[in-house]
Amino acid sequence: MKTRRLGKNGPHVSAMGLGCMGMSEFYGPRDERESIATIHRAIDLGVTLLDTADVYGPFTNEELVGRAIRDRRERVFLATKFASADGPNTCVRPARQASGGSASR
Repeated sequence: MKTRRLGKNGPHVSAMGLGCMGMSEFYGPRDERESIATIHRAIDLGVTLLDTADVYGPFTNEELVGRAIRDRRERVFLATKFASADGPNTCVRPARQASGGSASR
């Protein structure tokens, strides 16, 4: 698997990443066993970049990914997002609050 550096001095990650959003919502019913198997297979094939967000579920996607990488954490670079805008009355949570919650999941 080819790798890329994130930023000028950042970590090297796989050139291909795995977006995990659809494993929790948006594309039909969830299948946790199949989702975890998919994450494990991607890691086994050399994928080191996994992408999730606290709004997927909400929170359930980060929790799912956390369960999937529990015994593989050292092999994965985990990307997450926060501060999603939902309509005209958007309330953006502080970055520290959002990232702290993500890290605990």
